[in-house]
Amino acid sequence: MQIVCLDLEGVLVPEIWIAFAEKTGVEELKRTTRDEPNYNVLMNYRLDILRKNQFALSQIQEVIASLEPLPGACDFLSSLRSQNEVILLSDTFREFAMPLMRKLDFPTLFCHELEINSDNQIEAVRFRLDDHKRKTVQYLQKLNFEVIASGDSYNDLGMLKTADRCILFDPPAALVAEYPDMAVARDYSRLRSFIDNEES
Repeated sequence: MQIVCLDLEGVLVPEIWIAFAEKTGVEELKRTTRDEPNYNVLMNYRLDILRKNQFALSQIQEVIASLEPLPGACDFLSSLRSQNEVILLSDTFREFAMPLMRKLDFPTLFCHELEINSDNQIEAVRFRLDDHKRKTVQYLQKLNFEVIASGDSYNDLGMLKTADRCILFDPPAALVAEYPDMAVARDYSRLRSFIDNEES
């Protein structure tokens, strides 16, 4: 039996931090895992900026609530879930993701959580498990699942390399250049064909 593991941001929904950066005009927050391979470094960088600007969690959630899934994402995911077990493996946070999960009809999501202080500001991040995407794939394989994975960024590489089959979804040019042997999909039709093993 196969199971499909998908990244969330950049694959099914827009990049949350980019949307918040555009709303607030803080250009530094546009830096994502497409730019910084080390997720811990990236999150510490983001938290520093949030503190300096005294942004509250509610301000970020307001922007997230205004976002819509990427064009075609809802139909793709609905069709995929009707024929496959699907888990979203994301480095986002439950406090960020819930409005988007509602719009995607509540797929299974494994992600992290935030620690919020009395001023409704993000104090710290509570990681579910270090390198959780790769380890989740490994545990699923131990349960005799064939794992097919797709993501778009550097923080997806552990998941992608460990999966039985993997495909990059609309990745940055630098990632494609570094991993020329990985299949690439630029749209949901190609991604679905790969998942269904109609092409490699």
